[in-house]
Amino acid sequence: MQTLIQSVLTLQNGTLETVDVLLMGDRIHSVAPARTLPVAPHQRLIDGTDRLLLPGFVNGHTHSSQVWQRGLIPQLPLELWLAHVFDSTPQQLDQFYWGAVSTAVDTLMSGGTCVMDHAYVIPGQELETVDALVRGYKAVGIRAVIAPLIQDLPFASGLPKGCLLPQGASPRSSAELIGLMEEIVAEFHDPASGIYIGVGPTGFHRCSDELLAGCGELSDRLDLCYHTHLLETRAQHRLAQERYGISAVQHLHNLGCLTPRTSVAHGVWIDEGDIDILARSGSTLVHNPVSNLRLGSGLAPVLKSLQAGLNVAIGCDGAASNDAQNMLEAIKLGTILHNVTDEDYEHWLTPEQAVAMATAGGAKGVNLGDRTGTLAPGMDADLVLYNLDHPDLLPRTNPLQLLVLGRPTDVLESAWVQGRQLVHQGQLLTVDTAALHHHLRHQSVAAPDLPIQHRWAEAHYRNVMLRSVGDL
Repeated sequence: MQTLIQSVLTLQNGTLETVDVLLMGDRIHSVAPARTLPVAPHQRLIDGTDRLLLPGFVNGHTHSSQVWQRGLIPQLPLELWLAHVFDSTPQQLDQFYWGAVSTAVDTLMSGGTCVMDHAYVIPGQELETVDALVRGYKAVGIRAVIAPLIQDLPFASGLPKGCLLPQGASPRSSAELIGLMEEIVAEFHDPASGIYIGVGPTGFHRCSDELLAGCGELSDRLDLCYHTHLLETRAQHRLAQERYGISAVQHLHNLGCLTPRTSVAHGVWIDEGDIDILARSGSTLVHNPVSNLRLGSGLAPVLKSLQAGLNVAIGCDGAASNDAQNMLEAIKLGTILHNVTDEDYEHWLTPEQAVAMATAGGAKGVNLGDRTGTLAPGMDADLVLYNLDHPDLLPRTNPLQLLVLGRPTDVLESAWVQGRQLVHQGQLLTVDTAALHHHLRHQSVAAPDLPIQHRWAEAHYRNVMLRSVGDL
């Protein structure tokens, strides 16, 4: 199957140009000046006039099961918010399937063609959970990297001075968790169909060195993405100093966990030394601006990271700390948020830079930079086409700036993943969204009155973090 998109506006080498784009099978075959590619009788021809074609965005960090917790949890610091998350996480496999479908649909319809799902898995039903997620992503047709959340330390260990609190038993050892990951990879890792398994230790704060290093070895051996939370909050920054006496970034580097396959979510509390280590290792920082603000975590040093040559991607994070999965919202906030962090306006992010972060930057972050994220011959046809005649993209000024800095909705006209068209004339072609909405409507998760963990965690948090700010 060949598709020729003729005379379409796109971003080439940082500037907007009008080009012809030929898709053959699952790849981009040619990108040429407008009206220079011949039209063959067997080709499907798409008129690209008044359209904008871009590589699909990568939702670089999310948790699909949290779709069921949208609007459920109040605004709290991460450490207290987590207690609510754990107590209201869905436990039915059907909910994980529809959570993946919902996450994929919302990501796709806001311009994303790939998602990194740092996925909660039901204890004792880990393979069944991953199977439900895979089926959900395949049903929509989006590309997905599934990195099951694993940890071998208890909840209390993730808090500063957590050693003073009651310690729950770890259900699995680090060796057992690595064995489980090997089983999941053998069963579900399927790049040909756009499904990838990554290793996803939740973060240094709830993982032993054995687990962190073991995941690194598995990533090296099987060429898997290594994805983890890192220094999201001031509490985690304090915990790293308490536990290691050095930066958490330096500790991960010493363990061999930082490579070009590594992506770290948040990084709000990394400093210039950390940025240098991450940049030199080829790792990726995944910026999650919406959840960072909702949880009061802070502003990640994105401008300093980019200036140091660190690859930066953009993520929505889970819907329990974002309440949406809209890539355009995350990109807009992630672009303008940092204007207040640097007085030199020449350092501020441009719409072109923001798109590069969300496309090529995101693709590198999920270890797929050689397959997707750029509009060039030989790359997979993961593309999105926007309607520049839509009222949200008028008047005819700078269409890229309107897309990134405006508040466009329903402007996506078409989308392809691995050459397969998933959206046509603004309509999803794969799953029945009415069925999705039915399940979301009738399988709601009830909020717990007050999570048991929250009761003791809040007193500890207030005592350690709020009464000793001057000690940090």
